[in-house]
Amino acid sequence: MSICASAFGIELVRAIDGNALSWAYVFEWPLLGGYAIYMWRRLVRDERGEVGTRAAPRPADDVEEAALAAWNRYLADLHAFDAASKRPRPPG
Repeated sequence: MSICASAFGIELVRAIDGNALSWAYVFEWPLLGGYAIYMWRRLVRDERGEVGTRAAPRPADDVEEAALAAWNRYLADLHAFDAASKRPRPPG
């Protein structure tokens, strides 16, 4: 974080002195520092095993389960047809 803060200061001085490209870095370094803090916090929470505040996935309803079962049957039939069509042919 200190690297981002010092780079922000350097780029701010350069931008004020007339370097137009440095204005982009003036905004980039704080964003990078914020992202570093966010990732550090997330890694620490994962290491400790803390559960996030995300909502649990909603259970699938009967219509979705039926559609998924039908799709899986279709794929199994397609696979069986494909395997049957690749049988070796007798020479001749």
